Amino acid sequence: MKMLYILDEVVKICDHHKIPYWIDGGTLLGAARHGGFIPWDDDVDIAMKEADLKHFVRIAQQELPSDLMLQTSETDHGVKQKQYKVRDLNSFFADSDDDNRGTYQKGIFIDIFPFVNYPSCFQKMTKKITRSLCVMNFRLHALHYYSIRAAAEFVYFSLKKALFLFIWKALQPFCKSGEYICAIPYSNWYGTIYRTTDLFPLGTIGFEGRTFKAPNNVDGYLTSNYHNWRQLPPPEKRAVHSLFFLAELIPQDQQDKKQKNLEN
Repeated sequence: MKMLYILDEVVKICDHHKIPYWIDGGTLLGAARHGGFIPWDDDVDIAMKEADLKHFVRIAQQELPSDLMLQTSETDHGVKQKQYKVRDLNSFFADSDDDNRGTYQKGIFIDIFPFVNYPSCFQKMTKKITRSLCVMNFRLHALHYYSIRAAAEFVYFSLKKALFLFIWKALQPFCKSGEYICAIPYSNWYGTIYRTTDLFPLGTIGFEGRTFKAPNNVDGYLTSNYHNWRQLPPPEKRAVHSLFFLAELIPQDQQDKKQKNLEN
């Protein structure tokens, strides 16, 4: 319910300001296969074109309710990864990828992925580049202890990251056709590439009794990412992201009582 609330508030802003968005990843898979959340899933994914996301970021900081925050490396300096999330401020969510010593906000969240054009050729190379950039970025920003090995890894991954970024930039002239699209390399762990015609013009899909924007060709879009997406994974692979979560740090009745005392 918290994630649906966050999603509703984000969508209100997008609809009001005519910012295109669509539900993505496991959320889209859940909508198509289950009509809502995948029973073992515990996050929400949406996406926007990178330019539209920049527009959303400027507006959301002013228009999100006071119990939510837009989290980026600019709005929350404890964040080291390149990410965009909207978080609830009255909850706690321990993700398996979290730095438990990090000072950033860790409330229940939804992810927002920026999408950019991808090359119309060299797709095997592109897949390797995006997956490698995700791994290298994660390793460079993970918790480290001072050691010779840590120093060597820092130099190795920094140089490799610079090389792969150079190759990615060299591929940009092949992106101009707009034939393919996906999340920015730092967020594309699987090296997925979608046909732009499977995404735009946007359609709609039902999710937990609500209607949200979605790719126009849901089957083609999901097939690009999950292949046989209608088939359930084996039980041992039905894993959640969270190690622990608490939906309310301060129960609603206590919040109401505190507010009443302030008003009196």
